[in-house]
Formats: sequence, structure tokens, C-alpha cells
Amino acid sequence: MAKITKEDALNYHAGKRPGKIEVVPTKPYFTQTDLSLAYSPGVAEPCLEIQKNPQDAYKYTDKGNLVAVISNGTAVLGLGDIGALSGKPVMEGKGLLFKIYGGIDVFDIEVDEKDPDKFVEAVKAIAPTFGGINLEDIKAPECFEIERRLKEELDIPVMHDDQHGTAIISGAGLLNALEVNGKEISQVKVVVNGAGAAAISCARLYIALGVDPKNIVMLDSKGVISKSRQGLTPEKVEFATDRNDIHTLAEALVGADVFLGLSKGNVLSKDMVRSMANDPIVFALANPVPEITYEEAMESRPDVLMSTGRSDYPNQINNVIGFPYIFRGALDTASTAINEEMKLAAVHAIADLAKQPVPEIVGKVYHDSKLSFGRDYFIPKPVDPRLLTEVSAAVAKAAIESGVARKTITDWDAYKVHLLEFMGRESKLTQQIYDMARRDPQRVVFAEGTHPSMMKAAIKAKDEGLCKPILLGNDERIEKLAKELGLSLEGVEVVNLRHDREASRRERFAHILTEKRQREGYTFEEANDKMFERNYFGMMMVETGDADACITGLYTKYSNTIKVAKEVIGLQNGYSHFGTMHILNSKKGTYFIADTLINRSHDVDSLIDIARLSEKTVRFFNHEPVMAMMSYSNFGSDKGGSAGRVKDAVEKLQEMYPDWAIDGEMQVSVAMNNELRDKKYPFSKLYGREVNTLIFPCLNSANSAYKMLQALTSDVEIIGPIQMGLNKPIHFIDFESSVQDIVNVTAVAAIDAMVNKKM
Repeated sequence: MAKITKEDALNYHAGKRPGKIEVVPTKPYFTQTDLSLAYSPGVAEPCLEIQKNPQDAYKYTDKGNLVAVISNGTAVLGLGDIGALSGKPVMEGKGLLFKIYGGIDVFDIEVDEKDPDKFVEAVKAIAPTFGGINLEDIKAPECFEIERRLKEELDIPVMHDDQHGTAIISGAGLLNALEVNGKEISQVKVVVNGAGAAAISCARLYIALGVDPKNIVMLDSKGVISKSRQGLTPEKVEFATDRNDIHTLAEALVGADVFLGLSKGNVLSKDMVRSMANDPIVFALANPVPEITYEEAMESRPDVLMSTGRSDYPNQINNVIGFPYIFRGALDTASTAINEEMKLAAVHAIADLAKQPVPEIVGKVYHDSKLSFGRDYFIPKPVDPRLLTEVSAAVAKAAIESGVARKTITDWDAYKVHLLEFMGRESKLTQQIYDMARRDPQRVVFAEGTHPSMMKAAIKAKDEGLCKPILLGNDERIEKLAKELGLSLEGVEVVNLRHDREASRRERFAHILTEKRQREGYTFEEANDKMFERNYFGMMMVETGDADACITGLYTKYSNTIKVAKEVIGLQNGYSHFGTMHILNSKKGTYFIADTLINRSHDVDSLIDIARLSEKTVRFFNHEPVMAMMSYSNFGSDKGGSAGRVKDAVEKLQEMYPDWAIDGEMQVSVAMNNELRDKKYPFSKLYGREVNTLIFPCLNSANSAYKMLQALTSDVEIIGPIQMGLNKPIHFIDFESSVQDIVNVTAVAAIDAMVNKKM
């Protein structure tokens, strides 16, 4: 996992704009008519309709997609009682997760009140604004009373996620772990270390799933909670044991089947794990340090089934697997509550999902194409795209069947399609790329290591766990620049390609390049001279296996970079051209644009190559390519110039690949408007399809298209350029590339290198 420094965290939250969330309009507001409809006088009409029927608030406002994340800051993450205002960054973060995973809008509300009665009254007073309330970071035992009262007194879903989120995810994990080890839930002995909100809720849910209450032993900071102890809270009394022969965690664990840790780090020893029953289940969920590390648990005995809260180990128990989709299902049915039936439905949906074949994208993210139900995979991964549809639908069904839904869904297939369209997935592709790169960080050489942006990007990519960076350049200059920028070069390899100690490597590279290109007039002396140039040396590192990928382009003209790449790396078999692609993530969807960097103009053959490379690249990113070949004309309306070349290329491609969804030539407006296209050109092979891949007839048009979008709106995230068609991972950037742009390309290059090794 990437090391997070105080400076990184503060800079992230301050940034160009403080905080992590914002409010954006969802209706037009450009004209006077728009504004008159949005506010006065037009706004009076929905107000009057809601006055007549309060449920129309779900029809005319955002109430049905708006959740309040409310806290008094008395139990913030691992920080404790730091106050309402101090907890605001956490509440904003929770709002961000609601939005990116469930598409749910959030207002975070920090209430400076510790008295439960006054807190409840404050929440009740603002409740009409919202379709649901997520209570967050409120300490026990007050949180139990606050949630109970609000659930009783409000007619919208209320859930304290600290309690129920962990319970739901770990409950799903418990069911599946027991299926793996073949034990009956009614017979297992469970030890719960911790007696806070999450621990109490987990124990209650485990009982609902079938655990015998007599088989649960709970401990707090004083040891085993027994009925003989005085001054217990009602919640602790609920789980007090009448056994008098056990007092410590070590004693309680002898012969136990399940350990659930919601306490503090390093309290569970190897010997304690060894004392448990065969095939023990260990959920060590303390954060940031678990009760026992994954390595120590596995060293203690090979038959342990292990979960932690960490993403870098199997079977992560992460609340984000649950709460966005639980609220999604509750909001979509306008439910009056999140009841036990809905929580149990979420448990079973999550558990069932882990037993289904794992989507390819999940395997790619975790660099494991063999993920399947078993000891190392009994909880779905947080990036599993099916969570949105499966868990949300299960919760919505339970809401309807249990009678708390005010809105009925009958077509569940259509509902799932709606969820996918509603989300767009625009924010998830980058995260999936990063997660995939982290699974097996590759050695990436940054050819222009003395450029400040390149250095910053290399170090950031290293800190993010995306790669093992190699900076090319004068080592003294690099060290001086790093000091000036306040950057640490720890974990970064620096190679001074012109230093005497690199002479033997330069000579080795020169011999290899000479042998490769000797029939093209290359001499050893000429090749040896070229090894003093950063692009030749860096690409030869990749060619020879001294590095896995190369990033270049901040200083160098494209024409020179392209020439070097062709000489050193060469083109993939079956292609006479290579190119680049940019990915555009927008609220409307994900789009792939080619060729944005390499080929100034196209003939028919180069257009065919770029289309073939684009088809392969789009599939690499787990999308089904629907390709439109761009021009200024539509389907033969102009048969000359570039339009004619595009038309000829399309005809040949359709003949070569009759099953491909590809057509053209067409204008951008036709490609992007399938309703218009289907009406005017019903013969198109793209009929009924949403175009996601646009192939332009020249560099000028492709480059201008993506840069115009980049300049006009901040709502479009651009990843690229992504190299297509070279034998090995050489990826290009340009002088305008930001540090983040370079980091994004680095992640793509790392994935490219992983795939290249398997070919």
C-alpha cells in the first residue's frame, strides 16, 4: 500500500478547491426561461403539488437520491472524540464514496451536540430534506439509542453504518467461510473481541444468520463480559456469558471456531490462533493495525480462513461493499426504513456474488485470473461492478416484500440496466487501472528524469504502488532537483546513462541494436553514439529486459521519438503502423479516440491498422468496441479526399471483419447521436448501438477533438496517450502533460508490461 504522508493528505484536501465534494446543477440554466423555471415564478408549481401530496417531493426534487451523512464527531475513525467540525473531512469522504459507488447525492452535516435527546431533535428537524440518513462516527452506547429513536420517529431509511455496514459484510464473509470449511453455523463457537457499536451489531446479525447466542463470548477492554460483572450497559448485558471459567482472550479462544476482532492491533497471538478449532475463521478488523497480521495468522497454522480490513490481502471486509448499494435499493423504492429483512438480503446477495464466476475486470485489477470461491476468495472484491446491480436489487426486493417500500419495481432486468446507465462508470475506470497496476508493480524507466514533472510523477507513481521507477539522467542533477522539490528518492533507481560505469551497458545495447538493424545501414559506432541519448538508452532497457516499460515525450519531438521507437522496439507482427489513443471519461460514458498523436495523415492502409489496433485496445480495457470512422461527410456524400479514404477503409474492414460493429464515414454529430443515426441511416452496422470508439482521418482532427473537450470542461477525465502497436510498452506524453497525466500513463504502461510478459 502507498505510504501516505501528512503533507500529501493536507495537500489533497486543500488542493485548488478545498474539500472533496461539490453541488452541481442537473437542469439547464443558460437562458432566462431556464432560470424562471428553476426559481421564480416556475418553482411555485412543484411547491404547490408537494403541498397537496408530500410524496411528490420524490418526483419534483432530489429528495429521493439525497442522503444526509450526520455525525457529532464522538467516534471518528481511529481518532475518537475529536468533535463535530474536526470530523467533517471524514463525512465528506463518506459522501464521495456514496457518489462514486452508488450515484447518491450527499450533504454532510456535523452536529455539535453530544446529548442524545438534543441530537435526535436536530436530526428530526432537518429530516424532510432527505430520502435517507446515514449516521456516522457516533460513540457507543449513545449511538444505539440515537439510531433506535430516529428509526421509530422518522419515515425515511436510517442506518448507523459503523454498526451495520461491518456486520453485513462480515456476515456475508462468515456464511461463505463456513461453507468453505464445512461447519454448521448453529454449532460454531464465536469469540468477539470488542464491545462497541460494530461488535454489538455484528453479534446480533450473526445470531439472525443462525449462530446460537449461547456460543458467543464477547470481550471488552476489561476481559470476558460475564453476567457476574456489575455496571454493564444494556447492550453488553445482552451478550454477557454465564461461564465463569474464562476471563481472558486466550482462555476464550481455546476450541473456538470464529474470532471477530473489532478492538485494537496486535492483541491476537499465534499461540491463540493455534488454540482454536480446526479450520478457524479469523476476522481481524481493527484499523489501521489488525489484531494479528495476515502473515502471522497464516504462519500460525495453514488451515486458517483470514480476513482483514486491508485491500492488499485476500477477503477484505470493507463497508464500501455494502452501504452505497443498501441505500441505493432503499432510495429507489422510497422506503420508510432499512429493516432487518433488507440487511439480511444484502448479506446473502454479497455472499452469493462471491460464488459466481469472477468478471475479467476484477481478475485484471487484482492480477489474478484464477480468482474463484475458496479460502482466498470468499468475499467479493470492492471493485466488482456487479455489486451495484445485485446488492441494490436484493435490498429493493426485500423492501417491497417486507412492506416498507412506497415505490414498486416490477421489471428487475430494466432496473439493473437503469442503474448501470445512471452510474456511467466514468469514475471507476481510472481506479480499476490503478488497482490493476498495483497488483504487480513493473519497472518503468522515465527517460527524462531531470524534468520536474517527470520526477514528481515517477515518485508519485512509486508512492501509489503503481511501479518501480527508474529515472534516467545526471545523478547529481537529479539529487539536487529532488532536494529543491522536497522529494525523497528512496526506492527510486537513478541511472546516469552517460557515466563511465554505464559504458559496458551502452556497448551491450549498441551491439544488440546493430545486429537488429545491420541490414538498414547501422554500424556499431553509430549505434554506440546513440546510446548516449535518453530515448535510445531508455527504450533499449525495455528491449533487453532491464526495464519493463518506458515513458518519454516531455522534451523530445514526436517525430524523433517515433523514429527511435520504430528502430529500437519495432512494430507488432501484422501491422505496418502504430498509433495512440486517448480515453475520455464523461458523465455520458467512456469514449476512446484514435489516432491522437503519431500519424499526421492516413491512407487507407494506415486507417485499417489504426482501426484494428483500436479494436484490440478497447477490448483490453474491458469494453465492447462500437467504432465510428470519422469524417466531415456521411456515408459517401463526399467521395473525395480524406472522406473517400475513410469510406474505402470501412469497406475493407467490414469485408475483413464482418462481425465488427464498425461503420462510416460519418460526422461526429451522427456518431454521437444514435437516435439521429438510426433514423437517417438505418442501414448502418451501428444501428441501435452506442458508439464508444471514434477513429479520426488525421492527427489534426483527433488531437483537436480531445484537446477541445479538455479545454472546455472539467467534467471530462482524459487518460492517455496510450500507445498501440509497438512490440513492447513504450508510452508517450507531451510537454503539456501534468504530473497526474504522467501518473495515469504510467499505470497504463505498467499494465501493458504485465500483459506483454504473458504473451
